[in-house]
Amino acid sequence: MDLMTFVTLIVLAFALVMLVAGVLAAALGSGKSRAFGAAMAIIGLVVGVVWAYLTGWSDISPFNGVELYDALYNAIVNLIGVLIGALVAVGIFLVVVLKS
Repeated sequence: MDLMTFVTLIVLAFALVMLVAGVLAAALGSGKSRAFGAAMAIIGLVVGVVWAYLTGWSDISPFNGVELYDALYNAIVNLIGVLIGALVAVGIFLVVVLKS
């Protein structure tokens, strides 16, 4: 994985978390927190769309080397693998602790 692919994953994760947190804050908050939640959701949406455009469809030099679909696919597959491994390890740990 090269540096731009790594930065792409960081920026897209940031955008997704900002969007989800903003929507939740806007839906569940009141007053100023609702306004800040809407602003967070808009910022997350704009950052995600702009970065996806730059890495997926533009011909600008540092961004066109990133294969967006492959980077996202590999990140999701790796995340699923990490979660499965962690759940198996926690399950074995719980069995050992509860049996002793």
